[in-house]
Amino acid sequence: MTFARSLPLARRALGFLLCAAALALALAVLVPALLGFQRYVITSGSMSGTYDRGSLVFDRVVPTSSLRAGDVITFRPPGQAGLVTHRIAAVRVVRGQRVFTTKGDANRTADVWGAISLHDARQARVAFHVPYIGYGIAALSDRRVRMLIIGLPALLIALSTLAGLWRDSGVQARASRPA
Repeated sequence: MTFARSLPLARRALGFLLCAAALALALAVLVPALLGFQRYVITSGSMSGTYDRGSLVFDRVVPTSSLRAGDVITFRPPGQAGLVTHRIAAVRVVRGQRVFTTKGDANRTADVWGAISLHDARQARVAFHVPYIGYGIAALSDRRVRMLIIGLPALLIALSTLAGLWRDSGVQARASRPA
């Protein structure tokens, strides 16, 4: 097989692999969302060993009363801007209210915010995760990456169309010349 013949085959294979990767990412994100799961990207190493950085965790919202020590929940700690996914280390009742002590699996001590109350009747609890796919989703939050993902294929389609038009116009010009 010559190089000229193998180039379209390689191009087709690369296109297939890129489409398969995009489809896998879309399915990993959309199907669980349609089934009622919330998704979060793990951005720190506090749960390493269980959920490594870049993992995508899927949470199911459950009644807060069903939470037990050992469950992993995603919550907004007091005084923190972002969400945290940590394991419930202990559950106690203080003045008639359940309070939770949380800890990251990779951390040596319980979280610095101490015992927290979950005031909502429902809470997000981790159901399953997909390792490292969160890097792709986190990358999509960058405007430059989104522009590259949309702009590069659009540019390639435009160039391919222009090349085809140029080729066709040359064929027509040769065909219209007197013999």
